[in-house]
Amino acid sequence: MKYLKQFGIIIIISFIGEFMNMFIPLPIPASIWGLVLMFLCLKLHIIKPEDVRETAKLLIEIMPIMFIPAAVGLVESWGSIQSNLLAYAVITVISTIIVMAVSGIVTQVIIKIDRKKKKV
Repeated sequence: MKYLKQFGIIIIISFIGEFMNMFIPLPIPASIWGLVLMFLCLKLHIIKPEDVRETAKLLIEIMPIMFIPAAVGLVESWGSIQSNLLAYAVITVISTIIVMAVSGIVTQVIIKIDRKKKKV
């Protein structure tokens, strides 16, 4: 029953994100709206982390299974991908480096802010 409650909370937040996507005319995917809502609910203590922890861990554990359909789609599209393989590889490497750099910088800034708060 605990898992159903936790999954229900996550689904409700996701549906609210879907509704926000329909009614707010911004080019932001519904999943991002849902993530922001969940983050705000957790930070504002509307939802306690314990209320979603086990189900969130389960969803993270099975995440690789969610990529199987995308991988099958890539295999089926190999004919059109093959002609642009070098371009795709370059874009993938560059975007990965950019994401890693930005993530590292943001993490360092957050750590510095956290250390300053602890000193005060």
